[in-house]
Amino acid sequence: MGTPSLSNRGELAFSTPLRVDYDAHSEALGNLYHPQDNPQGVIPLNVAENTLSWSDLRHRISRLTAEAQIPDWVPGYTSMLGAPDFRAAAASFLEKHLTTCTLDPDQLGVSAGATSVIEMTSFILADSGDVAVIPAPCYPVYKQDIGNMSGMERYDLITHHELSEIRGGPSLSIADLERAQTEIKRAGKRFRMLILTNPDNPTGGIYSHQQLLKCTNWCIDHGIHLVVNEIYGLSLINTKHSVIREDYTEDTVFCSFANIMQAKQSDLLHLWYAFSKDLGISGLRVGLVYSQNEAFIRAYGNVNLSHTVSNYTQWVLQLLMSDTDFMSSYVANNCERLTESYAVVIRHLKELRIPYVPARGSLFTWLDLSELLVEDTSAAEHDLWLDLYRSAGVLLTPGEGFGHSKKGLFRLVYPCVSKHDLGTAMDRLSGFVLKKRQDES
Repeated sequence: MGTPSLSNRGELAFSTPLRVDYDAHSEALGNLYHPQDNPQGVIPLNVAENTLSWSDLRHRISRLTAEAQIPDWVPGYTSMLGAPDFRAAAASFLEKHLTTCTLDPDQLGVSAGATSVIEMTSFILADSGDVAVIPAPCYPVYKQDIGNMSGMERYDLITHHELSEIRGGPSLSIADLERAQTEIKRAGKRFRMLILTNPDNPTGGIYSHQQLLKCTNWCIDHGIHLVVNEIYGLSLINTKHSVIREDYTEDTVFCSFANIMQAKQSDLLHLWYAFSKDLGISGLRVGLVYSQNEAFIRAYGNVNLSHTVSNYTQWVLQLLMSDTDFMSSYVANNCERLTESYAVVIRHLKELRIPYVPARGSLFTWLDLSELLVEDTSAAEHDLWLDLYRSAGVLLTPGEGFGHSKKGLFRLVYPCVSKHDLGTAMDRLSGFVLKKRQDES
């Protein structure tokens, strides 16, 4: 039934859920697991949040804000690109912990979360009907983030089918990009942007420096914008951990795209970052874009008014980022906690002989439950996902929306609950899988 009170855009928003697991997650929040108070409750492992180090941040933020006086710039208007003092602090923080190369604060734009940054970038760089190519599987909500305002379309670039093909990392090649360009041109559209997430969501893989450099050269040669999203750039796994070290045969390390940007000095290269994942503060809503394209930065400041971050939030984060000793300790401790929780998941998957992609970063495990499908269809995948949720009380994100070709793949978020609760969830998952196998034998 139509809703005549809405515009065509409103109609589309009304009929398009934000994500396939949104309603289930909302339901799960009303029945959350607690070891004593609600031992039969649901354990949601589907939302990309890191709660493992929040207690450290909460204590530090409380102390910093109690000891400092709120500056005079906080209650008034400031630059639409973000407060100058905040951008300077952000540039310094990123230089030390993420990029290892110099960043010009005047080339940063600040918006209310990663979604706003993606939306604003797409609005400024793309026209309606242009195409953004994203290797699959990819973050499902990219479709809305790049399309709601700009009208840019998402092209899912399939580079593999089986998880075994990307155990060593993403498999994106120049041949893949050429194929995408040919298909987009054939459809009468323009390949406007290539978006890479590094470390990747949902696989946790890392693009090597050489992969990024090859993609950079190809994009520059073809006049295509290349944007690298490093929102998980400080959420790295210690691949030497005893439980997981056998999964890694190559020593691929994370290298920020900012280094290539610095070398190339191209208007076509851009970097996204946000504090939501690495710092576990998604509710504070702070995202950044870094670009050496002066026209882009000027345009960003001119249209960013409705996406600005509160000055108070900027000030709080400025204090936190300027506390260099604490932040260095935080980053190291957080990676250690991430690794320990990741190892809990992998230990169970190994015991169950469930295929997965060895992650080097991010907050995810991308796993294959296709053996449990009654048929090789999206409907069967959806039913399996609901069955796991309803009967075992474990909520994952199904492969639907990630744009991949294989059915039966699921994303598991491991740092969104405590290590203890994660162990309980994995025990439930193990019981579910073993029962399914027994029923089918």
